[in-house]
Amino acid sequence: MSKNIFLDAPSIGALEKKYLSKAIDSGYVSTVGPFVSRFETQLAGFLKASSGVSVQSGTAAIHISLYELGIGCGDEVIVPALTFIATVNPVIYLHAKPVFVDVDIDTWNISAKDLEKKITKKTKAIIPVHLYGNPCNMDEIMAIAKKYKLYVIEDATESLGAVYKSKHTGTFGDLGCFSFNGNKTITTGGGGMVVGNNRRRMEHIKFLVNQARDEVKGYYHPEVGFNYRMTNIEAALGLAQMEKLEIFLKKKNLFNDVYQENLGGIPGLKFQKQYPGAKSSWWLTAITFENGIDVAVLQKKLQARGIPTRRTFMPLVEFPYHKKYKQGKYKNAYRIYENSLCLPASVLNSKEDTYKVCKAIKGVLER
Repeated sequence: MSKNIFLDAPSIGALEKKYLSKAIDSGYVSTVGPFVSRFETQLAGFLKASSGVSVQSGTAAIHISLYELGIGCGDEVIVPALTFIATVNPVIYLHAKPVFVDVDIDTWNISAKDLEKKITKKTKAIIPVHLYGNPCNMDEIMAIAKKYKLYVIEDATESLGAVYKSKHTGTFGDLGCFSFNGNKTITTGGGGMVVGNNRRRMEHIKFLVNQARDEVKGYYHPEVGFNYRMTNIEAALGLAQMEKLEIFLKKKNLFNDVYQENLGGIPGLKFQKQYPGAKSSWWLTAITFENGIDVAVLQKKLQARGIPTRRTFMPLVEFPYHKKYKQGKYKNAYRIYENSLCLPASVLNSKEDTYKVCKAIKGVLER
């Protein structure tokens, strides 16, 4: 059993040190070096996407995707009310308008029914978020996008390895965005990636993230670009992590199985549900209480027992600069936020640690 139980800490060991040493010994530590293209190829291959472009963060991935698709001032972009702030900030960067949509009470993902109601003549794109690794209903979302001729940028930053009807999340829409922050399933320290199947579009994104530099002409920049390139050191770490990805995914799935088996019978306690044909990557296993339990108090009691947890995301319409975009009540988003907790899912934990978490939750609830 681990000495400590971790919420979402990464697993970094000898293999990562080996790859990092290779990068350092090569002298390529910045944005030039062979590991970057290798990492892009490996991740795109894993996802069965045509190509990938590495960037500095999941936020950068979403930003450059919106920019590439021509989203700008006055355009509307539909986003779920329950997600991390990085889903929406890039919309603001481009002076577009985020249109918040409530989520499904069972899956916690964007409600297709509410989504269609929010479409106007100014709507240009949808950003579905596969929250905590749980795939959205991409059949419905893609059908709506096709009907209204909208772009789809998948926020798959939390869902690497998740599958919807035998296809990886991040590969349904026009572009898919991934994050390799330190708390994600695999990490490059920071980092992210855009994947897609349109060759011209992906080549232009690659050009843009390198300051839009025409290298044939030297330091010549024909359009505005971005310094979003991943470093060779970060990519080296990513390559090592890719070798462990299947192990990480199996472990997270195991943890979820233990939680479901041991906590599933508790009255009023519910887990995120999956859509038919969906297979979550279980980046984090999250639970909801429907019996009046104060989750803030529960969280403190678990922390006192050495069990780290975290609250689900606060509805984005609560933030001062988003309140002007609020349309409606977002009842499900608030209900989930007020009654839910994310449980330890770090691959540093063991199966026995997960049993310990279950025992602690039962112990607190019985008092």
